[in-house]
Amino acid sequence: MKTPLITIGESIHASIPKTGKEMAQLAELGPNAYSAPSPPQGGLNYIKTLIESQAVEDADYIAVNLDAFGEDDPQAAVDMMVEYVRMVRRWGNGVPICIDSSNDDVLTAGLKEWYNTEKKVRQPLINSLKAYTMDGLLPLKKDFDYAFIGLLVSEDRPTGPGGSHSVEQLYGLAKQIFERAVGEYGFKPGEIFLDSTVFPLAIDMPMEPGVPGYTYRAFETIKKIKSEAKMKGVHCSLGVSNCVRDLPGRKIGVCRAYAAKAMEYGLDAAIVNVAHHYGQIEPDPELLELVDAYAKMDGSAERMNKAMTLMSKFCRESRKPTQGISNVE
Repeated sequence: MKTPLITIGESIHASIPKTGKEMAQLAELGPNAYSAPSPPQGGLNYIKTLIESQAVEDADYIAVNLDAFGEDDPQAAVDMMVEYVRMVRRWGNGVPICIDSSNDDVLTAGLKEWYNTEKKVRQPLINSLKAYTMDGLLPLKKDFDYAFIGLLVSEDRPTGPGGSHSVEQLYGLAKQIFERAVGEYGFKPGEIFLDSTVFPLAIDMPMEPGVPGYTYRAFETIKKIKSEAKMKGVHCSLGVSNCVRDLPGRKIGVCRAYAAKAMEYGLDAAIVNVAHHYGQIEPDPELLELVDAYAKMDGSAERMNKAMTLMSKFCRESRKPTQGISNVE
């Protein structure tokens, strides 16, 4: 059964320890390493397997993020992205790439390389564009057909509750990106994915009374975007794995519950480990209740206390030896 989510495979990301190590070792061999044979269990074959396995799992996009290699030398990430785009095009069985970077030069280089072929390729996805960077990227639509993820962050200091973006501010950013992309650059609504960002549940606790939680704001923003008739057809996407950072266990299960709950608010796309088939398997009711508590943490003391109580219970139980195994959902 195909998941109702548009799935963006997250496995080729330099921040994943094992993957990052293989990427680094491959890069050390020089440019020729991306086309030369390598040992069966590592290097080029490791990346090839990641690409092929995500295609087999019906990923809608295969994401590549190499930002860790560009921290000291931005050009290194640009050059590597060109090589990884070629590999996805070669081994992805037609699945389009999601070029993922915080560096616009990397995004541009990857986009141009995706179309640097005589073969027909499907429309790629760029992650991410921001309201304050979109003027550098949106004009590329004229020459290179693509869809994009618009990240709802502002260059200006947030002025919402607790010094962060309010739902209205996040919606305003979404509207700004949408209107420019559609009205000035010819994007179709279905080519726009809006990301209200995921905050780790483990630390989603407002430091001031009356301040809604980050999960509440992210989900309510999705609901508001999806209820806006003028933005009909636009997608909402989240990097689901970020929600389980610093949790003691049951991370797959929590991600499954998080995705399911976000889908109730209108989420229809996600950056995920596609092997876990989010959106297809029912989440654990207790984990769904946990995520629901954070989704409803509107700033009231009652809602915050409920979320904190459930999180304390979850952490205690997840640390038990019988539930500390990584594959327990």
